[in-house]
Amino acid sequence: MALRIGCGSGGEPDQPGPARDLVERGNLDYLCFESLAERTLAQGHVAARSASPGYSRKLETRFRAVLTGCHDQGIRIITNMGSADPLGAGHATADLARSLGLKLKIAVIEGDDVRQLISGDTPLEGVGGTVAGFGKPLVSANAYIGAEPIVEALHAGADIVVGGRISDSALFLAPIMHELDIALDNWDRIAKGILVGHLLECSTQVTGGYFADPGYKDVPDIDDLGYPIAEVQPDGSAVITKLPDVGGCVTELTVKEQLLYEVHDPSAYLTPDVSADFSRVTIQSVGKDRVRVDGAAGRQRPDRLKVQVGFEGGYLGEGEIGYAGPGARQRAELARDMIHRRIVERGGFQGDLRLDLIGVNSIHATAVERSSDTQDVRLRAALRSRDRQWADRLVADVESLWMGGPAGGGGFRGRVTETVVSQPTYIDRELVQTRVTYIET
Repeated sequence: MALRIGCGSGGEPDQPGPARDLVERGNLDYLCFESLAERTLAQGHVAARSASPGYSRKLETRFRAVLTGCHDQGIRIITNMGSADPLGAGHATADLARSLGLKLKIAVIEGDDVRQLISGDTPLEGVGGTVAGFGKPLVSANAYIGAEPIVEALHAGADIVVGGRISDSALFLAPIMHELDIALDNWDRIAKGILVGHLLECSTQVTGGYFADPGYKDVPDIDDLGYPIAEVQPDGSAVITKLPDVGGCVTELTVKEQLLYEVHDPSAYLTPDVSADFSRVTIQSVGKDRVRVDGAAGRQRPDRLKVQVGFEGGYLGEGEIGYAGPGARQRAELARDMIHRRIVERGGFQGDLRLDLIGVNSIHATAVERSSDTQDVRLRAALRSRDRQWADRLVADVESLWMGGPAGGGGFRGRVTETVVSQPTYIDRELVQTRVTYIET
């Protein structure tokens, strides 16, 4: 019998409705919520620094939608929504379960926080130099951990597993390893599980999201995209599918696009669990919205783990104002020049400043520009500084364009946010010690 794994989210923005739909009608064995990216993990650390919860802000909403159904049907849940505070997320989950009258065993995985292992001499291999040479205070350091501690928790009977920077694909690999009794060094079998995890980890990207291109790649009922399900066979092959009466599509093309998503070398896709070779993967449609995948191979897992190092990024000030009608571009350019003169030439600001004309050159800079007759332009000004006064000043200066700038400015928006800047490095695997804590409701 096939092992059925559903994806309840592929990132922080995903909504809980489709996950609840999978629980109610998907005949699942497992439901996995992937919720982390560099940005969202950084946001978790910023929140924790201000005494707010450092775990996912979507945790309660998502779990409230599915916990009772999962409990009643014996569906086990795995997630990295713990973000910067896995233990806090575990206790919040337990509190919610108690309020719903549910008896559950919750496993919390910690150990991805490796700040104590990072020194000023630690190299930043992505940009060169060292942590000390980066010139900003260290805020966080989280290692990408693999499936091993999740498998341990599942062996111990956990109904829910909550972690922090568990790598995306490991969330889906772990139940495959547990249910199919795959050894930690069976590289080919693990690679097949990583293939499934990689295809599911971005939720709707394999069911038509981030795929649609009208007239070229049309997706039916894209406003009602279903989340994906993997039917994993005992030999490790799998069929990727979705519920039959929801929007989207699962085709050879959607699977191929997701297979190559964020994979630099398909023959050596490095994860904490295996170095996977996707170069000989077979992808075959076996029915409507049913695509069979197989053929991944594996080599020994890397000796080092990737670490996301977060630095205090100071304050980000952003201000926007729009111009429309004849001469919109020229008026927006004048507004841009006014902000530059005020902040840089007269104000003396020497940090990072961006002044973009959305609708003219905000994406491609000067490489591609729309013609001068553009009649819908939005000026976006942004700067980053460790001194909040600069961020506040930028927002105030953009807002002043409403009455003291070029004609017809409107739709002002502005905000100041605290930020974290992330850079990658690597540390020896054996230095990262994970631990599992159990909470019973």
